[in-house]
This record gives sequence, C-alpha cells and structure tokens, in this order.
Amino acid sequence: MTTPNHPGPVANQADEKNSALFASLVLQQTNLALMFLGHLQPPDGREVPVDVNAAGLFIDTLEMLAAKTQGNLGQSETDFLNQSLTTLRMYFAERVRSTSEGARGPSDSRPPSPIPGTS
Repeated sequence: MTTPNHPGPVANQADEKNSALFASLVLQQTNLALMFLGHLQPPDGREVPVDVNAAGLFIDTLEMLAAKTQGNLGQSETDFLNQSLTTLRMYFAERVRSTSEGARGPSDSRPPSPIPGTS
C-alpha cells in the first residue's frame, strides 16, 4: 500500500532518477566552470583558454539553481550543490586575483605607499 510517508517503488525510482539527473547537471556545470578557470582539462585533451566570464556564467547558473530549488532538495543534493559552489567561488576568486596581479606587472605588485611621494 502506498501512503504519503511511504511512496511506492515507482515513485522511489523516479526520485532516484531525478536525484541522479540533478547531480549530473550540477557536475556538468561545475566541470565546465572548472575548465574555463583552467583547473580541469577537457576529456579530448585540447586546450581551453581561461575565460572568467564564461566560468562566472556557469557559477551564476548554479547559484540560480540553488535559489530556485531551495527547500525542494534532499540533504545530499543540497550539500553537493553547496560544495560545488563553494569550490567554484574559491577557484574563481583565485583566478581573478591572479589575473589582476598579472595585469599590473611586477613593478605594480607592491602596495601603494601610505604617504604620497615616499617609496
């Protein structure tokens, strides 16, 4: 007998399938962001140029997914999505920081002097 607290086997299979598809979607978006951040090479071995804007789009998509599914995911799905976002945000910040430091050049890498005219 199927009750609201004990869904039948068909409902359980559908839930398991949806959980697997959700995890696959999160993993796909995460891997694409990591490729554009230069932290993951594509399976075919070709070189993907670093593109923080493209990576940011994938991160934004995962953030939207987290917001739109809030309260509707299982704990493991929520944890997986949050862990992926945390990792991506860290790598994104790291990449942006290293890119901006590289753009300044070695002579500009020191902090500015607090008093004008002093070095």
